[in-house]
Amino acid sequence: MDNKQQNYFNNWISIAGKIFSIIFFVVIACLFLLDFFLHQKNPYLGILAYMVVPGFLILSLFLIPAGAVIERSRSLKSGYTPRFPVVDFNNPLHQKWAYTTWGVITVFLIFSAIGIYQAYNFTESNAFCGRVCHTVMEPEFTAYHESSHARVNCTHCHVGSGAEWYVRSKISGAYQVYSVLANAYPRPIATPVHSLRPAQDTCEKCHWPQKFFGAIEQDRDYFLPDEANTEWKTRMLMSVGGGASAGENKPGIHWHVNPENKIYYVATDPKRQVIPWIRKVGKDGKEEVFVEKGSGYTAEKPPPGEIRLMDCMDCHNRPSHSYRDPSSTVNKAMASGAIDKTLPSIKHEAVKVLTGKYATKEEAAQKIRETIAAFYKVKYPEVWAKRREAVEKAGQAVIGIYQANFFPKMNVSWKEYPNNIGHLIFPGCFRCHNGTHESSGGRTVSNKCAQCHAIISQGAPGALETKVDGLEFKHPDPEVGEMWKDMKCYECHTGDVE
Repeated sequence: MDNKQQNYFNNWISIAGKIFSIIFFVVIACLFLLDFFLHQKNPYLGILAYMVVPGFLILSLFLIPAGAVIERSRSLKSGYTPRFPVVDFNNPLHQKWAYTTWGVITVFLIFSAIGIYQAYNFTESNAFCGRVCHTVMEPEFTAYHESSHARVNCTHCHVGSGAEWYVRSKISGAYQVYSVLANAYPRPIATPVHSLRPAQDTCEKCHWPQKFFGAIEQDRDYFLPDEANTEWKTRMLMSVGGGASAGENKPGIHWHVNPENKIYYVATDPKRQVIPWIRKVGKDGKEEVFVEKGSGYTAEKPPPGEIRLMDCMDCHNRPSHSYRDPSSTVNKAMASGAIDKTLPSIKHEAVKVLTGKYATKEEAAQKIRETIAAFYKVKYPEVWAKRREAVEKAGQAVIGIYQANFFPKMNVSWKEYPNNIGHLIFPGCFRCHNGTHESSGGRTVSNKCAQCHAIISQGAPGALETKVDGLEFKHPDPEVGEMWKDMKCYECHTGDVE
């Protein structure tokens, strides 16, 4: 048997690996250049360039030594005695192969480093988070662009800095990829996200609790769902306060996240809307437990479940992904002029069509346009004849509201995601501040309006009642009268036709 040194790489498996490696390397280089020069980033191009094709390149490179191992095994079975190759750097041919090998390895390592860096950046990009799984993430991605955090990268809030949470996010993301591929994801996506990083590590990198102080003015425009779209204006001062810098320690809403205070609670429902047990720990370490009357729980016997330390996300639970209710969005559109507020009954009809049942956004757009037009054709033919353009513009504005806040494929609307800021259409503040949580010492969690805000003006335009020290709330609907005092706002206001 000829016992000369064999070249184990001369086999079809290794040769195929070499050929495919060259092809995939050239493809990756072309995709790199294409991605670099494209002004509009395409997430699917990123997946190909930094994830899919590199995977095939690695597989092709693996085939080269795999083929050699298989070939060596065959040779051993045939009686061949293996020898280590002799490398002589005085031999010009060996020098040529050594330099070529080092050059190829160097180029490969450089491109691998660039590719790994680009893959990291791509998987941290907004396009990857929001556009790759289009159907699943469309609601969140759309709402994100409508939010005040639209210029903050998704990963700054959902991942934050550091290797630990980066690895956690990728492990979680692997399951999410499986859920999408297996069509096993819930519709809508369940919240709250229990694996979300604590707000102290994300929100508070920009929003600094020690610096919260003072009050914020809020102007609100409301329109009643009557024929005249009766307008009502409210101006409030929100006592955000709660900061603790330079001796500032005035009471206010952000008292809850002042580092000197710790508030713990237990919720008895998955959406954290029912909170019967609260524990307050002051800066002196003294504890006080408040239990909802009639709940059956005690200070020593809290409800089963997580005792959660309150942070920003317990109130600001929809900071970047808020789905607006029809009533408030139509109010804003009418106040801004996007919907002509002089069109009779437009508030009622706009809210009504927004709450209709539609299978797709395309169906919604068609039916909203047709329904609003038909309403004015039948009930207000003179308005349709003289102000058709205003009616059609209103219909288009309502369609825009629907497309930004309703997603039939994911069963998403404002109803599925309670917003804990305020207490108009969801319990919000009233989850704790409802006047029924009492301590063993007889103290109650306050539900006094003036503790958080002061109404400094309210009324119809041109007839505003003003008082710097604060006014008692007056309901804009005269039929309600004083009944609002005996109930919570969200018990009547649901965000739809009222």
